[in-house]
Amino acid sequence: MTLRHLRIFVAVCEEGSVTLAAEKLYLSQPAVSLAIHELEEHYGVRLFDRISRKLYLTSAGNRFLEYAVHISSLFDEMERDIQNWDTLGALRIGSSITIGAALIPKAVALYSQQYPDVEIKMVIDNSQVIEKKVLANEVDFGLLEGAVHDPNLVAQDFAEDQMLLVAAPGHPLAQKEQPLLPQDLKSQRFLLRERGSGVRELFESVLLAHDLSVEPSWESINAESIVEAVVQGLGVTALPYALVKQDLAAGPLTALTVEGMDFRRKLKIIYHKNKYLSRSAKAFLELCRQLASQFLLDSNP
Repeated sequence: MTLRHLRIFVAVCEEGSVTLAAEKLYLSQPAVSLAIHELEEHYGVRLFDRISRKLYLTSAGNRFLEYAVHISSLFDEMERDIQNWDTLGALRIGSSITIGAALIPKAVALYSQQYPDVEIKMVIDNSQVIEKKVLANEVDFGLLEGAVHDPNLVAQDFAEDQMLLVAAPGHPLAQKEQPLLPQDLKSQRFLLRERGSGVRELFESVLLAHDLSVEPSWESINAESIVEAVVQGLGVTALPYALVKQDLAAGPLTALTVEGMDFRRKLKIIYHKNKYLSRSAKAFLELCRQLASQFLLDSNP
C-alpha cells in the first residue's frame, strides 16, 4: 500500500462520499473506488459498509483511519521540515576578535529575532584559529580580518575598517608634530595583539613595507588589557578603530598618524570551497553586510 491509498481513504472519510473525495483530489471516481477496494483487498477487511448508497465506517475502518491520519500527518511534517531544513537547526559561526566585539552581538540578536528556530553556535578567536576551524569544518563559515592563506577557502570582502596607532596623550610620540615619520617608530615600546591575529599581521606587513620591524614588549589576546596599558602610558599599540573609538572620544587615548602608512583593511567572509551555505547561513551573512556599514564603515575616522 502507498501513501496515495492512505490519502484517498482519508479524503473519502472526510467527505463521506467517493464522488466528493474524487473532486477534492482531482481524481476520477473509478480511481478513488479502486483505491478503496485495493485497501480492503490488501488488509482483508471491510473498511466501509455501503448502505442505501451511503458509506459508513466499520470498526476496522475507524481503526484504520486513526493510522492513516497519523501517517499522513507525519509525512506532511517530514516534507515541511526537509524543505525548510536550512532555516532550522544550528548555525556554527567563527569570528575574529575584532568582529566578534564590534559586530557579532548585534548581528546575532537581530538574526535570532528573524530566525528563532536556528541555534547560533559561536566561536570567537584570532583569525588564524578561525581559518583552521573553517578548514576542519568545525564552523560553517568565518568572519575575519587579514589575508586568507589556504587555497581551499573562498574569501569574500564584506566590509572595510581601519586600524589606528594610538598612545596616551602624554606619550612622547603624541607630543610630536603629526604626521610622524616611519623612523619615529623605532625603539618604541609596542603593546600588540598575539601572532595569528589579523591586527598583528596587518601591522607587521605595513611596517615591513617601510623596512621596519618591532619586537613587542607586551603581547595579548585581550584588546581591553592592551588599551588599559596604553592609557597608563606603557607604550603604543595598533588596534581597530571600532575597539578604541570610545577611548579616543573620551580622551584617554590619542591617534597617531605616520607618513605613508595606511592601515585600512578588508574584512572577509570565508568558507570552504566545497561547503554548501544554507539559506539560514546566507541570511546571516547578508545581515552582517548590512550592519557593517553602521558598526564599522561609518564608524571609521
